Amino acid sequence: MIPLTFGPERRRLFGFFHPPEVASTRSDAVLLCAPMGHEALRTHRFYRLLAVRLARRGIPVLRFDFYGTGDSPGDDEEGDLEGWRGDLRAAHRELIARSGATKVVWFGSRLGATLAAQAAADTQPMPVKLVLWEPVLDGARYLQALREKNVEELEWSMGLPSATWRRDLESDPDAFSGESLGFAISPLLRSQIRALTPSGVEPPRGLAVTLVAPPGETMSSDWLAACQATGATIRGVALTHSLVWTSNPGPNSELVPAEALQCMMEEIQ
Repeated sequence: MIPLTFGPERRRLFGFFHPPEVASTRSDAVLLCAPMGHEALRTHRFYRLLAVRLARRGIPVLRFDFYGTGDSPGDDEEGDLEGWRGDLRAAHRELIARSGATKVVWFGSRLGATLAAQAAADTQPMPVKLVLWEPVLDGARYLQALREKNVEELEWSMGLPSATWRRDLESDPDAFSGESLGFAISPLLRSQIRALTPSGVEPPRGLAVTLVAPPGETMSSDWLAACQATGATIRGVALTHSLVWTSNPGPNSELVPAEALQCMMEEIQ
């Protein structure tokens, strides 16, 4: 595992490159696209173990922090979807330069999966495959869920429910919208996420795509059908797991569910 910084001087990024640990004739590599905010914390260990497992099978891997997140420079308030899509392309180029790979698979979860689906078409050379784990398809619904979870965590930390917070959450659409579980969300980022709709997350045609989602999840299944109707080469994989994206560690919320790790290994290779 090699720590590194890369990208243009005005927008440096931090990441870890995992070179293959065994001799291999493979020509592929894997780029891991992290989700946003607290979800990135929840999946950090998952991404690390996924990278280690792939490297042990002879596949080079790059995992990185988007600008304004994790150990990359920049503040929370400087994050935005357009810039993060550019970061993804910069990471793609870095991975190819370091690994010599001619084929790159992108894996992303939640907002990282959304960014991967959007950025693939404008990336050269284009990735050969996307594995998307529960991408954010409805930005307004996602932001509302973050607001509600934020209030839940505030109440938990105070040890009692708050009628005022609940009233503000219900009556004021801007209440608790500038922060999510300790991570700032700028007005620009909030507006970009709110504008996300299923039709705006369609992956490019001719690219192999796997959608991993809970069984019976309506929005994911509808999006899958809509993509297939346009001729996209996309398949769905149902996965039940115990990872709760926005929870603090607790009972019945594993950081690295074995079934999820095995599923991603199978779909990425």
